[in-house]
Amino acid sequence: MSFVEPFVASFIASLTGWGIVLAILTAIELANPHERHSLAGRASGVAYWGLLTLSGAALATGMQLAWAALGLAPLVTLPVLRAVSWAGWLAVPVAVIAGALFHDFVFYWFHRAQHRWLWRWHAVHHSIEELNAVNSYHHLSEGLFSLVLVTIPTTLIVADTGPAVPIATLLIWLHVVWIHSPTRLHAGPLRCVLADNRFHRIHHSLEERHFDRNFGAFTTLWDRLFGTCHMPAPGEWPAVGLAEVRQPATLADWWTLPARYRAATQPLARPAMPAEAASHTVPAHSLPA
Repeated sequence: MSFVEPFVASFIASLTGWGIVLAILTAIELANPHERHSLAGRASGVAYWGLLTLSGAALATGMQLAWAALGLAPLVTLPVLRAVSWAGWLAVPVAVIAGALFHDFVFYWFHRAQHRWLWRWHAVHHSIEELNAVNSYHHLSEGLFSLVLVTIPTTLIVADTGPAVPIATLLIWLHVVWIHSPTRLHAGPLRCVLADNRFHRIHHSLEERHFDRNFGAFTTLWDRLFGTCHMPAPGEWPAVGLAEVRQPATLADWWTLPARYRAATQPLARPAMPAEAASHTVPAHSLPA
């Protein structure tokens, strides 16, 4: 099978879907802002998203062709749809939610692995100071890490959620981006189960007490279960970013930030550190493992 045709189809579908998601959430942010961001900052985010969509389509197409050539199929199929068939017409949305919970469980542990072993690459995402829909980008390498640690496992163990529903996919994409959005629109009391922008804001916080908290992207369940939950107080909206490096200003900055981050956090090659410098050392949370 040719690589070009499925790649082009995948790229156009992804670009269209993400374009709709980013446009909707940017409009909501501008209409109901919690904080205001520059248009120039958003423009650079659009450029990064374009490259991420291109590389993501290439990785997805390559994996699909490899799976087809090897004749690989899911090793385990979780019979979610059959298990909730009693719900009648609600069975499909319930099954989709169950599938999202399973995917978020895998993502939760991948996200913790990023903070433990892949931090300087993931730090690109955490370096963002104007965090919004288009500025929720990652480093280009993250697609490869996600393919190996999330996509491949979830294609070998899948949840039977019935036929794909495009609107469900769009809603899930909207949610993934909305949790980074500086809008006053939030989940309110539903935050006890549903991760929202106030819950995820804690994960990006500059405050040390928030470090390594709120890893889940879809639900708060896994953070509650595994002891990494910090439920934001009313009005809690911390500043975000990293003390060690600034967010990328150019494509070159974006690409080289993992190397610059590593250089910025290397121990000084001298026997003792002056007292005035000691107070500016990088928090242990931020040091690569």
